[in-house]
Amino acid sequence: MIGHLELQEEKQIITQILAGQVELFYKLIQPYERPVYRIALTFLHNEADAEDVAQETFLKAFSNLTAFRGEAKFGTWLISITLNEARSRIRRNKIASTESLDTAPEEEGHISPAVLRDWREIPSEALERKEIRLLLQQAIASLPIIYGEVLLLREIEELNTREVAEILKISISSAKVRLHRARLMMQKLLARRGFRLFREDEVPRHH
Repeated sequence: MIGHLELQEEKQIITQILAGQVELFYKLIQPYERPVYRIALTFLHNEADAEDVAQETFLKAFSNLTAFRGEAKFGTWLISITLNEARSRIRRNKIASTESLDTAPEEEGHISPAVLRDWREIPSEALERKEIRLLLQQAIASLPIIYGEVLLLREIEELNTREVAEILKISISSAKVRLHRARLMMQKLLARRGFRLFREDEVPRHH
């Protein structure tokens, strides 16, 4: 879960920073340091690049704090900056796929129920194993970025669909479709590695 400060506390700290108490900025961003770095690392596959993106994210957040609108959560705004920085770094490193980051075709279409098992339901002792965590991270990173990022935000960072849509600047229905497709892609990737994704009473269905 992203963030630990109460919304009112964040607003108060931001007001104090803008009034000149810049030393409070670290308190503001501290709850987000690990999520920002984790998101960057998932897509960049390189610790140095991830650290650079995290640093650039916090610098841009500080420089543009006056532009932050209180209607959104600070964490939502910050993760949006992180994704933009990661995308820019990917393009510069020439490791991105050629798939457009714009709305994919038919994203406003019908959504059928995804059959992917929610890995948060997998016994905790299994998820605690390093190889399982690494497997999930690698699988997400191997998806086209528009699907990897929605899966990471929704299922790993545990943001709600509205927050995901807000960060990615897409409609809620588009976010739901991307998430559904990402889950199906993840299902196939992990199934190839012998990772069971379905409950005993479930069978794959096509839409």
